Amino acid sequence: MSYLPDAPLTNQNNPSNQSLSDQFRDLLKKIGSGIHTAKSLSREEAATATVLMLTEAATPAQIGAFMIAHRIKRPTPTELAGMLDTYDALGPHLSEIDAPYPVTVFCNPYDGRSRTAPITPLTALIMVAAGAPVVMAGGDRMPTKMGLPTAEIWQGLGLNWPALTIDQVQTVLAQTGLGFVYQPVHFPQAQAMVPYREQIGKRPTLATVEIMWSPYIGQSNLVSGYVHPPTEARTQDAFTQRGTSFFTTVKGLEGSCDIARDRTGIIGLNHLQAGTLETERLLLHPRDYGFHGSDPEITPLAELLAYYQAAFTGQPNEVSRSAVWNSGFYLWRVGRVDSLAAGFELSESLLTNNAVKDKLYEIRAAIDEAA
Repeated sequence: MSYLPDAPLTNQNNPSNQSLSDQFRDLLKKIGSGIHTAKSLSREEAATATVLMLTEAATPAQIGAFMIAHRIKRPTPTELAGMLDTYDALGPHLSEIDAPYPVTVFCNPYDGRSRTAPITPLTALIMVAAGAPVVMAGGDRMPTKMGLPTAEIWQGLGLNWPALTIDQVQTVLAQTGLGFVYQPVHFPQAQAMVPYREQIGKRPTLATVEIMWSPYIGQSNLVSGYVHPPTEARTQDAFTQRGTSFFTTVKGLEGSCDIARDRTGIIGLNHLQAGTLETERLLLHPRDYGFHGSDPEITPLAELLAYYQAAFTGQPNEVSRSAVWNSGFYLWRVGRVDSLAAGFELSESLLTNNAVKDKLYEIRAAIDEAA
C-alpha cells in the first residue's frame, strides 16, 4: 500500500482549490502550533509535506519553518515512514542484482565525520572483495557539521562516482558489487534542501531520513546508524510500518554504521516476520576478539588515504584494524561466513593477499569504462 498521494503537485481534485503553498501551510500549522496544541502528521500528510518541500512547491519561508518546527516537535515513526515514501517516489533507484547474499546498504549521516576517522569505505571494499555487495549514498560537505563525507574518500581513492548517471552506477554495481549514489547528481531534489540546513543552523528531520533511506530495490541488509537510543526505536517502528524485513541498527561512531572499538558495540539484529518485528540485541565486545583499542581520530584526508593505502598492501594500522572489526561483523550478518571469528579472519586475509587492492582497481576500471 502506498501512502504517497497520487497527484500532490497539482490542484486537481482539491475541493477547496487551495494553492500548493496553502496546502503546505495547513500542514505546517498542524506541527508548529506549540507544545500543547501541535499534532503529528499522518503518513500520507508527511509524504505530501516532503513532496512539497523537495519540489520546492512550498515557499522558502515555509520550508525553513517546517524544518525548525519538526525538529522541535520531533518526528514520529509514522511521519518518518511517510517521508521515506516520498524519498522512494522521487529519488533514484538501483535495481536488484544477482547476488548470493543480501546487499548491505550502509546509511551513514550525509554531513560526514568530524571526530573519528570514517571506516565504512574500507569496510565496503573488504566486503565486496569477499563477494558480499554494498550500496552507499551521500553527498559533499554539508551543513551544519561540514564533516568529511564518504564521497571525498571515494574520490581520493580514484572512484569517480559523480561522473556516472544512475544507470551507470547500476552497471558498476552489477559488475563489481559496489554502488554509490551521489546526491548532488543522482537526487537533485534532496540536494536542493541543503542550503536550508545552513540557513536554519540545525539538522532537519531530513537528516534522520537520510540515515534510514535505501536507494536499492531488492533483498538487502539495511544498516542504520544512530547516536541517541530514541532514534533506534523510531527507526525500528518506521521500518516495521514500511515492511522492511531485514535491517540492522547500530550505535555507531558519530551516528554512522562504524562499530566502535573503544566500547561495547550495541547492535540491533532486526527481522520482520508476518508483520511482527523480532529484534535480537547483540552486545559486541571488542576485547573478546582481540580488537579492543582506541577508535582512530579524524585526520586530514591525505593522511586518512595513506592509512587506507597501507591497508591495501597488507600493512596493518588502526584504521585497517577497525575495518576488519566492522567488515567481519557485516559479512557474518549477511551470511557470508558462519561465525564472527570467521568473518574477522576472512577480512584480514583479503587485505594481506591484495584481494582488496585488486578489487579497488577493478571498480575503478569499471567506473572509468561506464563513464
